[in-house]
Amino acid sequence: MSNPFEERQTVLLERIIKNVERCNEAFTELNKCVEDVNTANKDTVITSKLFDNYNRNVNYNLKAIGEFKQPL
Repeated sequence: MSNPFEERQTVLLERIIKNVERCNEAFTELNKCVEDVNTANKDTVITSKLFDNYNRNVNYNLKAIGEFKQPL
């Protein structure tokens, strides 16, 4: 005689496994999309770092020669 609780538990476990597999596929695709975005933004990040470094150098040199003025 089969146990109805065991059968129900087996069905529920199969559904859980299927849902976890689908979630895993979704996260894999999400990770791929994030990698694509990061790759696309790489040039923007480099440009931002260049401008930040340039700004720090200009501020340092202006302070060194005594010409630094506070922004309006």
